[in-house]
Amino acid sequence: MNKHLSQLVEIANLDKEIDSFEPRIKEVKKELSAIEEEENTLNREIEELESSSRDISLSITKNENHLEDLSLKLEEIANKTKLIKTEKESKALSLEEELAKEQITFANEEIARLNTLIESKKDSIHSLEEKVNQLKEKGEEIAQRVEIEVQKVKREQKEVFAQKEELVGKMDQKIISFYEKIRKWAKNTSVVPVTRQACGGCFIRLNDKIYSDVIRSDDIITCPHCGRILYNNNQ
Repeated sequence: MNKHLSQLVEIANLDKEIDSFEPRIKEVKKELSAIEEEENTLNREIEELESSSRDISLSITKNENHLEDLSLKLEEIANKTKLIKTEKESKALSLEEELAKEQITFANEEIARLNTLIESKKDSIHSLEEKVNQLKEKGEEIAQRVEIEVQKVKREQKEVFAQKEELVGKMDQKIISFYEKIRKWAKNTSVVPVTRQACGGCFIRLNDKIYSDVIRSDDIITCPHCGRILYNNNQ
């Protein structure tokens, strides 16, 4: 195989390996990301429960204030009762007193219901907080393992980068520039083998002359259909 073509095949393989590192790092971090996402979801649920609890507390306060107003009203009715002069006034005050007492009963029942509800939410918050703490502990263990794996991949990445830099330094810069132009659009299919007389990138059949030139490997041949660099994989 032509020396320059051989170098292109080698550098293309190195670029493929380089491009594989980020997905590998992402895959290593996948479990940790899932833990973090679950923790964020639980924290959002806690925030919603806390917000709801605050709203309930406000409702309790409003009912308690209403009870105070109703108590004052009953005292006012009691004072008016002493000054009653007619049966009509007596019936009116009795009706007003009965209505106030009903409202007091309802307000007390509503406060009791709301207190039960807020206690239930507190229990839910406590349960969620325990889950969050468990996830944090698990996350810390996973993070340590992930960091070791990430550093391992990064060391490999650094080694491959060094190999590429060394190879690039030995190559004809015009050829490197030509390769990089193709790589901008073809990515990791910039240099492809010919399989069954077809381009390994676009899979279109090559004519006999182009195929023969690729087989000889005397020069750098590009696919006439897509422009990728071709090489004979059987050498």
